[in-house]
Amino acid sequence: MSAAVAARGRIDKRQAILNAAFAVFARSGYAQAGVDMIAAEAGVAKATVYSHFGDKETLLREAIAASADRALSDNLAAVDRLTDRGHDLGATLEGVGLRLLQCYCDDRSWALRRLLSAEINQFPDLLDIIHTRAADRITEALADRLARLTVTGHLHTPDPLLAAEQFFALLTGPMDRRARLGTRHVPVAELRGLSRAAVHTFLQAFTVAGSRPGE
Repeated sequence: MSAAVAARGRIDKRQAILNAAFAVFARSGYAQAGVDMIAAEAGVAKATVYSHFGDKETLLREAIAASADRALSDNLAAVDRLTDRGHDLGATLEGVGLRLLQCYCDDRSWALRRLLSAEINQFPDLLDIIHTRAADRITEALADRLARLTVTGHLHTPDPLLAAEQFFALLTGPMDRRARLGTRHVPVAELRGLSRAAVHTFLQAFTVAGSRPGE
């Protein structure tokens, strides 16, 4: 077996363990999740889990980090759609908002939030992992796009980072109740309506005076 094939196999096993660990932690909670359960779900030997991650605490943090990385990639792809190339900024923002809501309502995203809520008292650093690897970077990416739109005269955001935080708040604020913490499927039409309402409020606050909808 070549070194490249061996390395690929090790990476594949590591990813399988991370996927299995997240699923087991999310389903059973940290205390009830045994390494043997995770190994069985990943299809590897228990010793293989320990050789990759050392102990269960490290595995929890690495599983959370991997989920954060996945969320970062998905959300950045949505934010990347926000440009000034179109003629209808509102429609562009609505499309971006819809995609961000779909990321927020992904089954894995709900599972991650529920897992954090359950384990945050025992492992408060998990929240730091989420913020440094995903949430803060997504907000900063959106702020950068809003700043560009301000420079080109499409928006007026004196503090783009604050504006980005407020846009996310408008989008996701209603979701815990509507989705019942992920136990209710929210139809796309409903998500689209929420995005439209969030964008309308956002543009009322941050569109250049005289170019707001209705003016």
